[in-house]
Amino acid sequence: MKDTDFRPKFISFDIYGTLINFDLDPTTRNLLDGRISDEQWPAFKKQFRGYRFDEVLGDYKPYEQILQDSFDRVCKRWGIGPTQGAGASFAAAVRSWGAHQDVPAPLKLMGENYKLVALSNADTSHLDISIPALGAAFHAVMTAEQAQAYKPRYQAFEYMLDTLNAKPEDFLHVSSHTRYDMHPMHDLGFRNLVLLDRGYDPVTEGYDYTTVESLDQLNKHLGL
Repeated sequence: MKDTDFRPKFISFDIYGTLINFDLDPTTRNLLDGRISDEQWPAFKKQFRGYRFDEVLGDYKPYEQILQDSFDRVCKRWGIGPTQGAGASFAAAVRSWGAHQDVPAPLKLMGENYKLVALSNADTSHLDISIPALGAAFHAVMTAEQAQAYKPRYQAFEYMLDTLNAKPEDFLHVSSHTRYDMHPMHDLGFRNLVLLDRGYDPVTEGYDYTTVESLDQLNKHLGL
């Protein structure tokens, strides 16, 4: 991405973690109800995240089921029995989250100058609540439910391209997740990629993305 001289037709975003403050920890700890120790928590949390990634690689199922199945799988690995209703508890948490504090003002400015697109690994009902919390106008909001596939599956990105009748070069895409967004999008020919580094994934080389620390920094790149 070059400063100021590139004007994309669309600026697309991952939503949860990138713009919305993704935090499953309180709900996870509550569901575990003391079944693991504080010392075991970091390892459990990391493995739970890994199972969520593995779950989205298969055929589409509702996000609540993704959360239920990934939690049951990691609990089984730890010798903990299944927890009925865990998926519903996680889904309720998702609907309760708000925007990162550093998002609304710069995102609003961006939306006044570019067409914003959401491509999110969640159900439409989640985005119906989360998008208004961002305080910016979106040209299009697309979900895994609509695409019948989750990122990093190519079908999710192809759905965005087909729905907007667009090409990869029409986009600047922003995400805080390399495995879900940067790597597969690079494979599909997207080159105007921006990692908003929130510490979720290590910054890697070889995928032609620009790393920024804030949307304000990205706006400066765009000449706003």
